[in-house]
Amino acid sequence: MREIDSRLITDAVAALAVEANCILPADIKSRIEKARAAESWPTAQGILDKIIENYGIAEWNSVPICQDTGVCCVFLKIGQDVHIVGDLRAAVDEGVRLGYGEGYLRKSVVADPLRRKNTGDNTPAMLYTEIVPGDKIEITVAPKGFGSENMSQLKMLKPSDGIEGVKAFVLKTVEEAGPNPCPPIVVGVGIGGTFDKAAYLAKKALMRSTEERNSELFYAELEAELLEKINSLGIGPQGFGGKTTALAVNIETMPTHIAGLPVAVNINCHVTRHKSAVL
Repeated sequence: MREIDSRLITDAVAALAVEANCILPADIKSRIEKARAAESWPTAQGILDKIIENYGIAEWNSVPICQDTGVCCVFLKIGQDVHIVGDLRAAVDEGVRLGYGEGYLRKSVVADPLRRKNTGDNTPAMLYTEIVPGDKIEITVAPKGFGSENMSQLKMLKPSDGIEGVKAFVLKTVEEAGPNPCPPIVVGVGIGGTFDKAAYLAKKALMRSTEERNSELFYAELEAELLEKINSLGIGPQGFGGKTTALAVNIETMPTHIAGLPVAVNINCHVTRHKSAVL
């Protein structure tokens, strides 16, 4: 049994929160730059140029890529041979508090969904834990802006809707979102599980590199087909038209009930931020 002091988790979350908000992942940069190289529509070219300039300035000056520094989603893969010394939830929230304070990141979390008073420090984090083999903790911090989160949808399809129903729902969700989630977007799709698990799978899908396809050929091919269909919608960068509406479609699945086909679509903007560390 390996002991890990909760203060190390706090320090890691704080650092990752700042880094994630200021430095775009390499795979997202590459996808945007490839989209720019392939674009022929002058308006879309100009928008992609501005997006590239923006994330370059953010990284160089250590300032947020986007003014919406999001709800702080924290994913923990906790080794089953780890004993955490201290309060895990408190440690994560303290890390968010420190990171968003020291990094001068916008605080966007309200304490109650209806009474709407800001917590003032962007806590609590949205915390997702998974028990895995080993004696380490992998921490991923993913700030999630709500321009894109608000465009996400979940639907309990019937089993008879099948793959065509899934395709139709994903395309309808993206088309209805239009320019609102700041395209080019990354589309996370969760299929299976229960009502809540499908949503978790869709968000988890956004943590996967856009260069990594689903390990099952069936779903890898579905990812490619959906990406092609989404880009055929012509919404384009920031909704002004063009070849690239989405940078990638990532699908995650799990078993489900014989009577159901839950499907969730979690949309992320071109600022698809996440940074990881292992303790």
